[in-house]
Amino acid sequence: MQAVIDACREGRLHATPAVLVCNNRNAEAIRRAEKHDIPGYVLNAVRHPVPDDLDRAMLDAIEMHGSELILLAGFMKKLGPRVLSAYRGRILNVHPSLLPRYGGKGMFGTHVHQAVLAAREKVTGVTVHLADDEYDQGKILAQAEVPVLDGDSVETLAARVLEKEHDLLVSTLRRIVSGGLPLTPLHA
Repeated sequence: MQAVIDACREGRLHATPAVLVCNNRNAEAIRRAEKHDIPGYVLNAVRHPVPDDLDRAMLDAIEMHGSELILLAGFMKKLGPRVLSAYRGRILNVHPSLLPRYGGKGMFGTHVHQAVLAAREKVTGVTVHLADDEYDQGKILAQAEVPVLDGDSVETLAARVLEKEHDLLVSTLRRIVSGGLPLTPLHA
């Protein structure tokens, strides 16, 4: 999230972060949004125990702020059918591997890096893809490789992958904003 905010503020990305929807009330993203005057909402099963109510609340918050694109930057829950339908083809996720490898339910963060190291891979990477109702199955928009170095730990590998995530995400968003990477029209 911070990489996108910084790119917008520095003029490297001609877009405006519209709203933060977060399911974790203790997330650092909430403080970052406040610091940059981005409206934020904590919406989760505690506040909305009925899944359809949560889905509706998320869609209302996103639409109220005129969002044209959803970026799942650290959002770890599946989206509900209302949000998926309204923004189909306009929901982006960043995954810390070269999908389809090391994707799917339970494959996030350190779990991915542990699996890559356990398999003795020589190359891993980052994928920006469209999110849909299945974990890590949406259309791949961009990928970038990250070498796995001798002696890498989960932490050293994760740090290099995260740096590449920031670069790839911002460059992919630039392509979308410039029209070089067309997405499904909003509410098509």
